[in-house]
Amino acid sequence: MVPYFIMTLSIALYFAELPPGTIVAYSPANSGIYIGSPGIISLRECVYLAKHDEFGPMSTEHTLAVTHVYRSDDSGNSWRRISTVRGMFWASIFVHNNSVYLLGTDKHHGNIVIRKSVDEGYIWTEPSTRNFGILEIGQYHTAPVPIIEFNGKLWRAFEDAMGSERWGDRYRAIVMSAPIDSNLLDSRNWTFSNYIAKSKDWLNGEFYAWLEGNIVPTKNNTLVNILRVDTRKGGKCAMVEIDNDGKTIHFDPEKGFINFNGGSTKFTIRYDEKTQKYWTLCNWPTEEEVKKQHSAKIRNTLVLAYSPDLFQWTPCKMILHHQDTEKHGFQYADWVFENDDIIAVVRTAYDDFLGGANNFHDANYLTFHRIKNFRDSCN
Repeated sequence: MVPYFIMTLSIALYFAELPPGTIVAYSPANSGIYIGSPGIISLRECVYLAKHDEFGPMSTEHTLAVTHVYRSDDSGNSWRRISTVRGMFWASIFVHNNSVYLLGTDKHHGNIVIRKSVDEGYIWTEPSTRNFGILEIGQYHTAPVPIIEFNGKLWRAFEDAMGSERWGDRYRAIVMSAPIDSNLLDSRNWTFSNYIAKSKDWLNGEFYAWLEGNIVPTKNNTLVNILRVDTRKGGKCAMVEIDNDGKTIHFDPEKGFINFNGGSTKFTIRYDEKTQKYWTLCNWPTEEEVKKQHSAKIRNTLVLAYSPDLFQWTPCKMILHHQDTEKHGFQYADWVFENDDIIAVVRTAYDDFLGGANNFHDANYLTFHRIKNFRDSCN
């Protein structure tokens, strides 16, 4: 007997206009479970792991969140699910010292937890104590953001969610770090910075939230945390400075806001030594679209953009686009370099035989994409 879900998937995908890219996972809107928090790593040439979590009214995101891990052994041409991890949300996936890790929260606004796999993602440790996987207790927020190795430490951005009960107001920027040779499952090895709350007075009263920060090394041999910024006008991100000891972060509202059209939604920034440029995949709304609605709701265009200095950003190639903004979205792209290419996974809201995505935000697909010879795209 073929399970109903598999039959539904097969019928829906057979008759529908498929989304661009390779489908890694699919969850129809009528399930009440949506696909969130894409992540990807390359284990070695042609072998990748991807992940996503579940959110939505029929999910368990607020009690014990669920994350699925997928594997491709053929350069992303096909995928199979290899594990389901309960108690993992908004997680980054990364490789360190020949082990794979998931670092995020255990639920929506949950504790910070980390899990380790020594068999390439099939079996994961279970966080149980502060010495084994539970890094911080409280209400925290994040996304699959980069884990950066810098000056002998691993670094990651988070936001705590205890500044208020309201979205946006509650998020305070923080940074965590641990020595690269330490036991990452032991909370005693992690240093947490001070917390910085947002101010309603920033950007002339048009600042509503900062979140989903990226740790990025600068060309001055320092680290900064670049955060998504929610404003009604859009087009901004924020740069928080980080002290070398990881204990103190600083923000200057007079100098810390950067003009960046992709700053209203989640983005990932990475530095490429070969070009000596910073690269990102991000949403890039047009001026006409922003006039009609809040820029954070415009996710129908994904572009490849670069910067020589983190301050001046140039879009150089449109990667994904659909003319409709209401039920189509290419968002939360996570990606890594692979030789001359970029490989990425995208939270995709798109058509299917069952009426498509619930809306642009509530994605029904996880899709894989390869940007070949990405450096040549932007000469």
